[in-house]
Amino acid sequence: MPDDDVVLVDIDGAVATVTLNRPEARNALDRTLRKALPAALLDLDRREDVAAVVLTGADPAFCAGLDLKELASGGNALRETGATGEVTGRRRGPFPEMTTPVIGAVNGVAITGGFEVALACDLLVASDRARFADTHARMGIMPGWGLTVLLPEAVGLRRARELSATGNFLDADTALAWGLVNHVVPHAELLPFCQQLARDIASNDPVAVRRILQTYADGALRDGAGAWALEAEVAGSWQGGGLDPAAIEERRRAVQARGRTQL
Repeated sequence: MPDDDVVLVDIDGAVATVTLNRPEARNALDRTLRKALPAALLDLDRREDVAAVVLTGADPAFCAGLDLKELASGGNALRETGATGEVTGRRRGPFPEMTTPVIGAVNGVAITGGFEVALACDLLVASDRARFADTHARMGIMPGWGLTVLLPEAVGLRRARELSATGNFLDADTALAWGLVNHVVPHAELLPFCQQLARDIASNDPVAVRRILQTYADGALRDGAGAWALEAEVAGSWQGGGLDPAAIEERRRAVQARGRTQL
């Protein structure tokens, strides 16, 4: 498969859909895919016409993690992931921090490094076929893309410990009950549902969306008092720059109209 086919990008209006495309390998992250995914997402993050990204995998899997055949053959597979202890910034991961919101559309298994790909997204929607597992301990390797930080944030520390210590699979309905995913939908409805969420995001002020999500991300790195202070700082700076009354009124009318359709 040509290198440029391992990640597919489709743009429809302000919504980009990115598909991991190694279905024969359950979208395992070989060297080519590990380079192509962040490159594709960074390119989209730079585009002013893209307001939201949906990230999914070619059926039947979302992502099976690092390519185990490549890992077993030796070489620098782990070092190339940045998961070997080097401090490369405040956050490591399968793709760089994005200002554009990323919705993970988990269509099948998300295992180990693939689980970390899912956790790196801003929010998750699961197909009823989705399954999650942290098999780092089964493989005798350590997480390096943020799983021990992001998984407890999503499901709580004790549940995260259970998942990592047992390596057991988590089904979609339990993932919803535990707070890992936002929604579970029938498999055939996964992409349309996620793309509609992305259009909902795109219908808002894109600069405001990005700033709010950045405040969430920055606040997660602080203690409670620090997060409160950060929000006050951001709000003061934003509102202090002045607001356009005409724009506010236009948005108020749009919010009311949208509310009537959703009640």
